[in-house]
Amino acid sequence: MIATLLFVAFVLLMSAGVPIGAALGLAGAACIALANADAQWFGLLAVPQNFYAGLGKYPLLAIPMFVLVGAIFDRSGVALRLVNFAIAIVGRGPGMLPLVAIAVAMFLGGISGSGPANAAAVGGVMIAAMSRAGYPGSFSASVVGAAAATDILIPPSVAFIIYSVLVPGASVPALFAAGMIPGVLAGIALIVPAVWLSRRHKMGALEATLPRPPFWKSLREAAWGLAAPVLILGGMRAGWFTPTEAAVVAVFYGLFVGMVVHRTISVRDLFPILREAGELSAVILLVVSLAGIFAFSLSTLGVIDPVANAIVNSGLGEYGVLALLILLLITVGMFLDGISVFLIFVPLLLPIMQHYQWDPVWFGVILTLKVALGQFTPPLAVNLMVSCRIAGVRMESTVRWVGPMLLAMFAVMLLVIAFPQLALWLPHRLGY
Repeated sequence: MIATLLFVAFVLLMSAGVPIGAALGLAGAACIALANADAQWFGLLAVPQNFYAGLGKYPLLAIPMFVLVGAIFDRSGVALRLVNFAIAIVGRGPGMLPLVAIAVAMFLGGISGSGPANAAAVGGVMIAAMSRAGYPGSFSASVVGAAAATDILIPPSVAFIIYSVLVPGASVPALFAAGMIPGVLAGIALIVPAVWLSRRHKMGALEATLPRPPFWKSLREAAWGLAAPVLILGGMRAGWFTPTEAAVVAVFYGLFVGMVVHRTISVRDLFPILREAGELSAVILLVVSLAGIFAFSLSTLGVIDPVANAIVNSGLGEYGVLALLILLLITVGMFLDGISVFLIFVPLLLPIMQHYQWDPVWFGVILTLKVALGQFTPPLAVNLMVSCRIAGVRMESTVRWVGPMLLAMFAVMLLVIAFPQLALWLPHRLGY
């Protein structure tokens, strides 16, 4: 009964508009108190202990640093220079600006681990450019929101860091390597419907008349941005620094590029950048810590094993269970952000993964693909919210354009399920 109350209280609090972190913590604390009714105050000591335990993990130090990297590169003008370089390569014409938006979002995924930050950086440049070329605002917002979802697949990724903390046997470097090929495939898959929709509906008619940036000049201007993922990922691969240390190196590199090379960031800009990154990091880490209380309630109330056994013994078989999990998590992803989905459901799914002996790294990529789908699936799509705000359109107007892109990324997820080596080949090759 208390276990049922845990989920009922969480849903009711969410429905009442309580922030998700507070809903997780309050529901968990209430159930801990009820489970220790004879010694409530002694039982409630588990709340601060698990609040701290949720935060006291070394890999989580990378999260505020990668969030800060995203804010720095957003302000430094790197996105605009990358866009000009990409246009210089592919040229002008119907469907080319959506292609550029997706390619630049994928590239920025190798710098920042935050999807909304990526949507803001790319959307701030591309939505205005696409509007000038004749693309509807709803279509532009859909393309940018979908493209930014590749951010949590292409390393570095905040989602992979959270998953590595929750799942033993899944290291951050292995997850980063595993996300590379599926992330690139997801980006390519999004390009196909974006270009096809542009040409079918004759959008971007003015694009061909716009000037094409000179190649060598745009390459020189974009060189510092192009070098960032090489430094971050290459340094980790060479063993120069850990993922957490790589995030710190990326911060100083971004500040050097913004303040010394491009001179788009002044000393006065540092405070708003730090404040923006601090606020977003605080929200993420607060949700992580409060979810620790919820997870403790799940384990001590004995919820995880009965739920896992019921799913395993449902008679659906291995692939039937996998299909059920896909349906469940994509549905949940429409209403919750990716980090919350991981924190709530990974403890429940861990026994199922162990029962079927699924590779934890491969399973992490599958879960992250599901979360990526949720990031641009209405009604609560965090990336789409950001891009719609920049474009000045309502989210309802994006539904007709988002559908084909969702199908494209869903097809990539099915490919990774059918061929696990798409995720596992690179980490095995690199020795993780």
